Amino acid sequence: MIRKLIIAVIATSASGFTPPISTALLRQQYRLFSSSDKHDLDSSALIGSFDPMNLADGIDDSSSPSIHRAAAIAAATAALVSSPLAANAAGPDWGVFEGRTGSLLHPISMFGMAALSASTALLGFQWRRQRTIGDEISALKKIIPNLNGASSVSEALAAAEGAETVDSGYIATLKSALSIESQINDLTIERKELASQGNRDKHFNQGSLLLFIGIAFAIEGPLNTYARAGKLFPGPHLYAGAGLVVLWALAASMVPAMQKGSDTARTVHIGANLAGIGLFVWQISTGIPILLKVIEFTKWP
Repeated sequence: MIRKLIIAVIATSASGFTPPISTALLRQQYRLFSSSDKHDLDSSALIGSFDPMNLADGIDDSSSPSIHRAAAIAAATAALVSSPLAANAAGPDWGVFEGRTGSLLHPISMFGMAALSASTALLGFQWRRQRTIGDEISALKKIIPNLNGASSVSEALAAAEGAETVDSGYIATLKSALSIESQINDLTIERKELASQGNRDKHFNQGSLLLFIGIAFAIEGPLNTYARAGKLFPGPHLYAGAGLVVLWALAASMVPAMQKGSDTARTVHIGANLAGIGLFVWQISTGIPILLKVIEFTKWP
């Protein structure tokens, strides 16, 4: 903005400068000065404006003042653009992002992401439990003997014991099925409780949030390091962080196939997330020394 203002001032005041004398005219006057008495030549004839870029070469002295004005503007613009101040700029000032406040965003967010990863994994296993518990109930129901129209094993047992003809073998079978019926009832109650918690939607929402914030601050960390130090520091922490982002992307890419019932996709999804959590825990041990250095070499804000 300041540079544009300076150029505008120079452009408006360019008419106040003396039009540059062409190099050809100066050479002609120099020859006249060399061949005659130096005192006979008017010294004012050799006075010209500052023309380090020889912009006056090839310009006819009889040309209009607008040409000289354009030449002066061009010279001033070139001088400003190529000035050492512009060439040797130290770079942008990132302000708070470059200080301790911005530097602590990455570690604080990653501690939060570690806790969120554990919570999301727990919700995922609860949703998996809710989804697979029906298979256990179905398998147990196949073991229960014929109830002869009764709604439960206990009801069938009461009817069998009160019948005119008592079948002791059938009664024994029904008594052994009472524990199975109890298991079915417990599993049914558990499934209803899990369904009421909305674990499927919670797992999906937290997983999406983890993917977004995790990747955002995984990128923010190296950017902040580069803003402070002017370079990155490749090492286990950086490589493990990049691997963690890849695992997150792999787990998320399995969701469409999981929704179609692919057990292979579910296995890959669970494996990628468990590996990511393990990598996350290891990342904390490698990140703490970096955090201590950040606190040591940065200042508030």
